[in-house]
Parts: sequence; C-alpha cells; structure tokens
Amino acid sequence: MTAPEKTGAAADTLIRGPRRRRVRGGVPLPLLLPSLIGLAFLLVPLVALLIRAPWSSLPDLLTSTEVWQALQLSLVCATAATAVSLVLGVPLAWLLARVEFPGRGLVRALVTLPLVLPPVVGGVALLMALGRNGVVGRWLDSWFGITLPFTTTGVVVAEAFVAMPFLVISVEGTLRAADPRYEEAATTLGASRFTAFRRVTLPLIAPGIAAGAVLAWARALGEFGATITFAGNFPGRTQTMPLAVYLALQNDPEAAIALSLVLLAVSIAVLAGLRDRWMAPA
Repeated sequence: MTAPEKTGAAADTLIRGPRRRRVRGGVPLPLLLPSLIGLAFLLVPLVALLIRAPWSSLPDLLTSTEVWQALQLSLVCATAATAVSLVLGVPLAWLLARVEFPGRGLVRALVTLPLVLPPVVGGVALLMALGRNGVVGRWLDSWFGITLPFTTTGVVVAEAFVAMPFLVISVEGTLRAADPRYEEAATTLGASRFTAFRRVTLPLIAPGIAAGAVLAWARALGEFGATITFAGNFPGRTQTMPLAVYLALQNDPEAAIALSLVLLAVSIAVLAGLRDRWMAPA
C-alpha cells in the first residue's frame, strides 16, 4: 500500500471510528439524571396500568358483550381502513417518489398534514367535506343516497384519513431507496410503466409496504378524535376500542383498563415487528 493510500485509510478510520465505537467512561451526572427521569416518566404510567389491571377478572371483561363488540368493530374497521390506505396510498407514494411535477413539495406537505393535525380538527374537516351538507357529501346523499357520518363506513373513512400518511411516508421512503434503473430496464424491454411497477417495483418495495401497512393499521386501531367527531359513539355501530375506553372509564374503570391493555399489547407487538426496520444500525 502506498503512502497516500495509507494516509487515506487512516483518515477513513478516524472518520468512521466514532460511529462504530461506544463512548467509554462514566456518564456525566447532568446527562444521567435527566435521562433516568425521562425514562421513568415514560415507563411508570405503563407499569401502573399493568399493576392496576384486574388480572383475575380480565377474561370475563374481555368476553363481555360491550367489550367484544368494540373489539370486533375496531379490528374490522382498522383492517378496512388499512386496505383503503393500501389501494390509495401506494400509488400516491409512487407518484411522489418517481414523478417530477410542479408543486410536488406542497403535495407532499399536504399528504403528511394529518400527521400533525389535531384529530378532532380532522373529524370536523371530514364533516365539512362528507357530511350531508358537506362540499362532497351533499352530492353523495342526493345522487347516490350515501350517508357517511355516524355510520360504520364513517369510522373506516375517519381511520383511513389519519392512517394513510403513515403508509405513504413509509412506501415513499422505500421507493426513494430502491434503484429506479430496474424499472427503466423493464420499460426498455417493452414493459409498460404499470407492468414494470407491478412486476418489478412492488416486489422490491414489499417490505416497506408491509411496514407501512402495519403502522397504518395500528394508527387506525387507536384513532379517537376524528372517529368520535365524524362517526359518533354508538355501541355496536361506531364505538371502537378507544371510544369504549373513554366511555368505560366513567362507568366501569376495570373494563377501561382491560381494553387499554389490549391496545397496549397491540402497540408492543407493532414495535416488536418493526424493530429491525427502525433500530438497525446504520
């Protein structure tokens, strides 16, 4: 190895070394104390939920009619909202990642807006758009007799509205990381853009789609604000698990804790399933 090569290798080692080595020595107290307080702040409420859980009566609570209806409705609506997000969100993510058009940055910002928009505001916006007197809802009602607010379909719409951005972001990031030359090679061999997307791109980005679908499903399952504003809180029809937790907390705290444990278990399962994607070392 020549002298310049050795010098370059040494410089590369100096640059990359700190990224691979852990900091040795004691942790400074000004950093240790806030970190422990922050950890306790995040974990103590969850531990308290487990401590106060009615473990002996948990099977009876989870099999009661009210809880089972809310659980079943939540699973069905979250799955349907995820399906809607997949059908609409994957093409939208492809458009944002692969197509150059004026205002693409603005469109991306609008797509991600529900991530930071208060859910209640999202529910009000859905009412203004899809309510019986809404901008679009009045035509749905007069032309097709379709009414979305305060129905089970309205729950699916509200959950898809808040969950789809999670899928779009995940899929768009995967598309940007994928090499577009595979699609270009398929088109040069005579495949149409849609065929290249279906036969080449989809298999490449399947892990990203799966991760986005899981995130969207978990977000839809835990949706509260937009659902109660747009679909209401009717047992057996629009009362999902978060709404049932809110109602049970006033009348039956043990049932509220039992439903909260189910949602907690789902959240832990989602994090465990996506651990390799989020926590893999760079």
